[in-house]
Amino acid sequence: MNKRNFARDILFGVAVGDALGVPVEFRSRDYLKNNRVTDMIGYGSHHQPPGTWSDDSSLTFCLAEMLTGKYDLLRLAGFFINWQQYAYWTAHGNVFDIGIATNHALNKLSRGIRPIEAGGSGEGDNGNGSLMRILPLALILDDLPIDKQFQIVKDVSSLTHAHIRSVLCCFIYIQIAISLVHGSTIVTAIKEASATVNRFLDETATCTNTERKVLSRILEGNLKDLEESQISSSGYVVSTLEAALWCLLKTNTYSDAVLKAVNLGSDTDTVAAVTGGLAALSYKWNSIPEKWLQTLAKRKEIEELADNLDKKTRKQ
Repeated sequence: MNKRNFARDILFGVAVGDALGVPVEFRSRDYLKNNRVTDMIGYGSHHQPPGTWSDDSSLTFCLAEMLTGKYDLLRLAGFFINWQQYAYWTAHGNVFDIGIATNHALNKLSRGIRPIEAGGSGEGDNGNGSLMRILPLALILDDLPIDKQFQIVKDVSSLTHAHIRSVLCCFIYIQIAISLVHGSTIVTAIKEASATVNRFLDETATCTNTERKVLSRILEGNLKDLEESQISSSGYVVSTLEAALWCLLKTNTYSDAVLKAVNLGSDTDTVAAVTGGLAALSYKWNSIPEKWLQTLAKRKEIEELADNLDKKTRKQ
């Protein structure tokens, strides 16, 4: 019996969500209420053809490629710099969307700063630039002790975003993904991840109570009860994670989840990419509409990368 290819779930899930959101990035929620995205379109905000993904997917693919070989943060930093400077792992050979914090961190990496020291560590450095690219880590962390899982997530996040809030959002996201890989539903996966993270935080001095309070809507499990007006879809890391989980809790298919994310407006590509990775883990990558997969830039290259990652990380 063929075992499931979770790497395809992650890479196609992220990239399709990203591509759906690219044409309407920065559009307001009110605008999208009257101009709803219902299919994969092109041009718009970044003047890119349909199926074009952005930095979210590019950096996810860089991490995935690093994980096909030996785990090596310097190698990952090299891929990131290659993307920034030479358009490596871009949809059409150009970098058209790069976050300020990520750009600053990559400039530091290119000057030889150690990877774990490159990312901003101030409270103002909590954009979603590490959350958007972190998901492939879920495929290598499952068998490790929880403190080791946290440390690896922290290190990989810190290449661009080192503040504990960004790290914790990545850690929660990865724990949800691990539960999905184990076969949990999205509702159960969020509950299991929240329990795991709460227990870890109770037992360690990882963060302050203030930081836990910032994450309380996620960790206390009441996101589904919130109205759309209570959900922000900005580039702030906590808002992005909340929005993605809210979309997943309010829908039952991949396409409904990512379209809901896009139509929240604002940081549409990243919210949909973060949503899409978990949605594909929940519903499988081949539940993504074939029309969208056919439109996706570099589909064959993504498929090959996913299959290489699957071979490296598959449990025998």
